[in-house]
Amino acid sequence: MSQLDKFKRYTITSALPYANGPLHIGHLAGAYLPADTFVRYLRLKKRDVIYICGSDEHGAAITIKAKKENTTPKAIIDKYHTQIKESFEQFGIDFDIYHRTSSPVHHDLSQEFFLNLYEKGEFIEKYSEQYYDEEFNQFLADRYITGTCPNCSNPSAYGDQCERCGTSLNPTDLINPVSTLSGKTPELRPTKHWFLPLDKYQLWLEKWIDEKDGEWKVNVFGQCKSWLKSGLQPRSMTRDLDWGIDVPLAEAKGKKLYVWMDAPIGYISATKQWAEDNGKDWQLYWKKQADEADDTCLIHFIGKDNIVFHCIIFPSILHAHGDYVLPQNVPANEFLNLEGEKLSTSRNHAVWLHEYLEEFPGKQDELRYVLTSILPETSDSEFTWKDYQARVNNELVAILGNFVNRVMILMHKFFDGKVEADSDIKLTDGYLNDEIGIFYDSLESSLEAYRFRQGLQSVMDIARLGNKYLTDKEPWKSIKTDPAGAKDALHNCLFIIGHLATCVQPFLPATAKKIFGMLNLPEQFTFDQEITFANGHQLNAAALLFEKVEDEIIEAQIQKLHNKKQENAVAEEIIITPAKDNINYESFATMDIRTGTILAAEKVAKTKKLLKLTIDTGIDQRTVVSGIAEFYEPEAIVGQKVSILVNLEPREIKGILSQGMILMAENGEGKLSFVAPVDDFNNGSVIR
Repeated sequence: MSQLDKFKRYTITSALPYANGPLHIGHLAGAYLPADTFVRYLRLKKRDVIYICGSDEHGAAITIKAKKENTTPKAIIDKYHTQIKESFEQFGIDFDIYHRTSSPVHHDLSQEFFLNLYEKGEFIEKYSEQYYDEEFNQFLADRYITGTCPNCSNPSAYGDQCERCGTSLNPTDLINPVSTLSGKTPELRPTKHWFLPLDKYQLWLEKWIDEKDGEWKVNVFGQCKSWLKSGLQPRSMTRDLDWGIDVPLAEAKGKKLYVWMDAPIGYISATKQWAEDNGKDWQLYWKKQADEADDTCLIHFIGKDNIVFHCIIFPSILHAHGDYVLPQNVPANEFLNLEGEKLSTSRNHAVWLHEYLEEFPGKQDELRYVLTSILPETSDSEFTWKDYQARVNNELVAILGNFVNRVMILMHKFFDGKVEADSDIKLTDGYLNDEIGIFYDSLESSLEAYRFRQGLQSVMDIARLGNKYLTDKEPWKSIKTDPAGAKDALHNCLFIIGHLATCVQPFLPATAKKIFGMLNLPEQFTFDQEITFANGHQLNAAALLFEKVEDEIIEAQIQKLHNKKQENAVAEEIIITPAKDNINYESFATMDIRTGTILAAEKVAKTKKLLKLTIDTGIDQRTVVSGIAEFYEPEAIVGQKVSILVNLEPREIKGILSQGMILMAENGEGKLSFVAPVDDFNNGSVIR
């Protein structure tokens, strides 16, 4: 019995995309394609399941986009909600509802949640120091502040999170903070906010998450344990913003709910809207039922940058409320890279979904196949156009499509497309029957463990089995000497194709419908339905399932990315980061910058970005932790000359005391390069 079999119903969510830009393939690989595949599987198992998503339309990211485009937040969310929704529909992501957090039902429910916790006394009310931009006369929300990450030294970290190392931050954690509005250093001013006391829930969270050991993905469980080990701190659930959901308190005029309080509640408000539209009871899918022990299985599909919000903050909110079920699993994926570099919205280094749909009409399943084959399930993975071409041509065309096409052509050539026999038409080869059963078992166990790549492999193995069987039987030869044997072999192949179409449905739904259409069978088969052919059953005409991807198409896409890169390089030359506020010489003179040499370098355990460096400063030999691991291999930089700030206050990073900071230059693509003397200066030489 599967772990999932004990539940009566399933609520599946995908992370709400920000309505401030289009979707790219990294989004699909992270939170949408795996969830859609899983939901389709549950439906084929006849489970009671709803699939919920919608646009996240609040928070500073929306207002920042509006300022960049010289328009209003409302215009931004209307524009991108429509584009995102249409892209999902055209690609075939099968939500039960795609909602909006700007809807009245969502505003009402979010305020209801806040008041529930407020009236229970769950919030801590306190004044805190928050950055304020005097030029723009406003407090700055997290995303209105950038600075240097204290964890990996990324100079472009946001006030809520560093997108390079994934560390969740508070604005006051940033080194050298800068307002994104004025480009100037903001000042700290007191402001009142309502904090969720995550430390109060620490013991409960530890117990709840420990119960997920072995069930949750290692990357998810490990990140949660790391957060808990560091000790949770109260987190503000309100913000000083002019866009978002009003805090429903008279004393909180002008304040809005923190976007990471309201956004996950969007899953619930969307379900309420779906239930109202379809005459259903939304509470069955979210609230604990007194008479049912295992009533609803809640599963969040997200990218790894959202783990803390879905595994720490949102569960704490649900727990504090008390009436709601908690997530059974949060199968977060890692990141998808593109052609050797990180996907980047700001640099336009992406394969945008709406552009793919325009340039590759009718090729949704090809992209679904390639992305599923490389899903970043346990570590970052990479999409390249050459790999896309190879997988389509060598796997979809040469294995799956080839098998189906050969069988259908032979059936029409030798038997006019009719399935006829003197006795019952069934799968007569016991070995084939056993192997197909094994593939079904493997497929189901893989999908229920969120191993979609492995599940797809099981489906392709059915096609490989069919190709081998057809090649071994050679009905095109035996038709002359043993027509009955040739017919039996082709009939067995038809059953393989039927099972292949059944199993491929969660992954390639359009392809499955095409196959069932050729077989002249209903366009969908659940997993418990039997594939049958009546005597005299007429097959429809053979048709190619996939077409080869030609070199010129791939070269055009590679050139397109190259052109964008060139445009960015030109823009980088023109757009220079504004200078910071003037300082006097005495302030500069307090910094002691020296030349040094890296004597040893090694990666910091359980991190992807950090290197532990031993540097000869001429004064001493000291340890510095630096976030340059994605740009430099440790062994390649031993002997490298560096510039090092030696009088920076020591800071413990990942248990290592870092004594200084090496100076790096960063270009518009986010790449880092050493700032070092051209001549061979002695270690300890003063830089001034």
